[in-house]
Amino acid sequence: MTNRRFPMTRVGNLLVLGVALALVVARGTGAAAAESAARAVQLESSPQSTAHVWLETSLNRIFPDAAPGSTDLSLLAPRNARASFQVAVRTGDLVKTATSCSVTGADDVSPRVRFVGLVPVPHHAPGTPLSELDGIGDIPGLVPDPLMPWTKVEIGPRQSRSYWVSLQIPADAKPGPREITVRLTLRGDEKDAKEAVVELPVKLDIAELVVQPRKNFSVTHWWWGTTTWDYYKTGMLDDERWWEITRNQMQDLWDHGNDVAYVPSLFMRREIVKRPCQLLVVNEPSPGKFEFDWRHVKRFTDMCREIGYEKFEWPHVWIYWGVKHPMRIYTQKIKGEYDLLWPTDISGFSDTYLNYLRQFFPEFKAFLDREKLLDGSFFHLSDEPGGEHIADYRKARQILRDLAPWLKTMDALSDIEYGKQGVTDIPIPLVASAQAYIDAKIPHWVYYCTSPRGKWLNRFCDTPLAKIRMSGWLFYRLGANGFLHWGYNFWNKEESEELLDPFSDATTGGAYPAGDPFVVYPGKDGKMIDSVRWEVFAESLQDFAILQSAGIGRDDAMLAEIKGYGDFPKSEAWIKQSIEKVLRSKAASPAAAAAAAK
Repeated sequence: MTNRRFPMTRVGNLLVLGVALALVVARGTGAAAAESAARAVQLESSPQSTAHVWLETSLNRIFPDAAPGSTDLSLLAPRNARASFQVAVRTGDLVKTATSCSVTGADDVSPRVRFVGLVPVPHHAPGTPLSELDGIGDIPGLVPDPLMPWTKVEIGPRQSRSYWVSLQIPADAKPGPREITVRLTLRGDEKDAKEAVVELPVKLDIAELVVQPRKNFSVTHWWWGTTTWDYYKTGMLDDERWWEITRNQMQDLWDHGNDVAYVPSLFMRREIVKRPCQLLVVNEPSPGKFEFDWRHVKRFTDMCREIGYEKFEWPHVWIYWGVKHPMRIYTQKIKGEYDLLWPTDISGFSDTYLNYLRQFFPEFKAFLDREKLLDGSFFHLSDEPGGEHIADYRKARQILRDLAPWLKTMDALSDIEYGKQGVTDIPIPLVASAQAYIDAKIPHWVYYCTSPRGKWLNRFCDTPLAKIRMSGWLFYRLGANGFLHWGYNFWNKEESEELLDPFSDATTGGAYPAGDPFVVYPGKDGKMIDSVRWEVFAESLQDFAILQSAGIGRDDAMLAEIKGYGDFPKSEAWIKQSIEKVLRSKAASPAAAAAAAK
């Protein structure tokens, strides 16, 4: 983890420049290091107006007090792949600086420039040692996370900020080294100030390997439609604006490696809300008699198929944390007013609920068959049951076997007994509990959420980016078959309908570590603002596909240092060296890649 910080006490601009040069020398020697030092640009008459420009990888956050780094940056990327880096600037002590950023000589790799915004983080994730944290000395404080769709930004004095540059290397790109140029303009706020232009070369080496679509590893994130229509103040399922924004979200998920579409046919959460996102219309024309209208469910799955989805995930049958109660299922007895079909405290094994299930499952199966969705579907029983709930879970599983023998279940549950007893078809243990499933050779997915913390894999706002980037490597090496996360866009207070501003609270009102409940921010145009964490996680899933495309075995010696979800390399240097080994290896030749694709 790199955490260059400006000294708290400065003795003029010479000391500032001296610190920057000292840091660069640590990365090189002599003239070469001096040549790669941050580019100094004096914007006005005073030396204290001097700004510094440098290049940074995608694996180091540029905190507001970061000291300038190096202008030397080399990227190695396969074809049919994404790559990213940052263009950073440290403003002078006296002036606000108008900046703009662009990329030239790179039209064929589709450069996209965004500005890295800041969000407040009140404290580090509890239970995490310093060695596992980013932003030490900067948190509490402002953390770089949202990638704002801006290419021109005015930056205040005495701060470091960055632009994020994304490249998309096409499958038919010509392999070999090349150079692209980033162009940063700067202008102080003095009257009649002149614009300064800094152009920096970036070395881009395109490898021969063409990355193939990821195979045998599914990824799903739960998205929250209720949050969307509350934040954007749209109508519900009859509002075309909501459908437009939802399509943007599903496209964004797909673009970041998420290949399973969660279908909110039912409202998954236990808090009672006025406007639940429940795509399935359920009516009760007479007591105990239910009717189902699938038109919104069909529209959603059709939309997802247009994007590219072939796999779908369906809500749980029993509410989470205990398999004690039914799902909260809403109906409209009066238009626009949503009521529960039954009280929240009735038993999940009551005659009332079993009567509902007997009517629901034949209709559900008929819909899946009619839409040819069954083979690509994943089904849940109940979320996060503990070891003390296994008897009730087994009882519920038997009900499903009796009423819906075609339904295969998967759930987030960590106690190894669920796997050993085979009461679920696809167990999804927390990454901290996955080793028991690995040792028992039980096929499984993995997940993390508000925990685990400390040494374990996760992606909070203070998780080092290199650690997040290791996600795909761990999934590949440790043999997981999929990954699940609960928080794509949960911008609410925990267990509440109260909406929060995600740009000022990333903790669900203090309930969870910052960054856990969402990886995107709401854009004004209804398009999602990606986070730095989301971009890095997507690149980690690409790493999984690179290893797969290159035919690297899970037991390959280069992966030997990955021993578990809490014991693995966590440095940018390891990632860079390993990617280079893969892309320079014979396994990454066109012939080998073609064989791996088969």
